[in-house]
Amino acid sequence: MNEKLITEFIDYLLFEKKYSKNTIDSYKRDLKKANVFLKKDFIRLTKKDIQNYIQSLSKCENSSSVSRNISTLKSFYKFLELNKYTNTNPLTTISNPKARKSLPKVLSEEEVDKLLDINLKTDFDYRNKAMLELMYSSGLRVSELINLTVNDIDLKNAYVRIFGKGSKERIVPLNDYAIEALSNYILNHRKSLFKHGESNYLFLNNHGNKMTRQGFFKILQKIAKEKGIKSELSPHTLRHSFATHLLKHGADLRSIQELLGHSDISTTQIYTHITSERLQKNYEEFHPHGK
Repeated sequence: MNEKLITEFIDYLLFEKKYSKNTIDSYKRDLKKANVFLKKDFIRLTKKDIQNYIQSLSKCENSSSVSRNISTLKSFYKFLELNKYTNTNPLTTISNPKARKSLPKVLSEEEVDKLLDINLKTDFDYRNKAMLELMYSSGLRVSELINLTVNDIDLKNAYVRIFGKGSKERIVPLNDYAIEALSNYILNHRKSLFKHGESNYLFLNNHGNKMTRQGFFKILQKIAKEKGIKSELSPHTLRHSFATHLLKHGADLRSIQELLGHSDISTTQIYTHITSERLQKNYEEFHPHGK
């Protein structure tokens, strides 16, 4: 019974809510994990069952992960109620734990310059240059980058069309560095990466398949290591650096929100904390009475 309910819920997310593959995979993992632990029909679960499950999760996962699992179950039970599978929701009075918001890791402008200064010898070098220039130029999520097609890039009008979370479309401008790198890659090197016939995906891996999130991060780490960049990296390092540097140079939060594709400006406001933190450090370091 549980497997049937999970399948119906996933179909609902896919065909009605139009959620992305990554989001759907996350929901599926959370529900399968709950099913394995609880060993009981979802429609017969009690609040106590859920509390025991949350307690178990809290021992091995951080608060944001626990919160996500609870949110998944809440969405699932709303679906079950909506479709008359149950009229009791064991999560009604259960709250999500407050997740501590950690500040994103960003590179300095000097570190970004070093990262983008790639020695161009192979087709892969030109691909990597185009990926990194595009990421820093437009602030894409990695999932958005790897799902781009050639048709999403308009070099003539200097913009990239992005389908973000919830398949929301946005148009983001490209700077001259990104246009040059993309033009060089698309016109002179991309076709050399084909291994299984033509592909419409913009960025291909070394096997001629669509670039993956893990593949992109490995490339980023490798280049950073070669350049002697010791700052902590994440797959979204260039996205975070893009936003932070824009804010530092005077861009307003609303514009940054639109460029990043944030539905809520409170998500964008975390970048103000980064710049404030750096201001505080500079103040303490350089003001005669700062320490």
